[in-house]
Amino acid sequence: MSLEVPEPAVQMGYVVADLDAAIEHWVTHAGVGPWTVFRGVSLTGRYAGQDTVVSMDVAMGYTGDLQIELMQITSSTPSPYTDAAGNPLAGPHHIAWITDDLDSALAAARDRGLEELFVAEGPGTRVAYVHAPSQPGVVFEYIQSAGMRELIAYGIEQSRSWDGTNPVRPVG
Repeated sequence: MSLEVPEPAVQMGYVVADLDAAIEHWVTHAGVGPWTVFRGVSLTGRYAGQDTVVSMDVAMGYTGDLQIELMQITSSTPSPYTDAAGNPLAGPHHIAWITDDLDSALAAARDRGLEELFVAEGPGTRVAYVHAPSQPGVVFEYIQSAGMRELIAYGIEQSRSWDGTNPVRPVG
């Protein structure tokens, strides 16, 4: 069987306990920056068969063409980012691709034997996490967002010319 991958993966996502400390770690130890930071991000969706709203603070930095996404979960609602007690599942979380049609991407993922874990939306963005229960800890994300490709291109350009100053750049 041949599978066509329309675009390379664009993002590695990590759940972190402290967003500011995690940014400092990536800047100091990996030289990744600058970081675009969004506070108070909210996703409304379905997780494990029930409706949920998840809030988080998010930072995005780049290494080459790969976006590193750091997520500090600020809600204790059921989500793929927390355990049953609402504690953050700190560590590597997902690898992501951009799609122009989330519904088609989900249908293709189901055809490949993957199951929906979390489907949600926020302002201007729809996301879906899929996984295979036989491979715990391996989560794929599909992102449908009108400006995501441009955001990534801008972030890559900023990282290539970054001189190490002003490592945190809040949005909003």
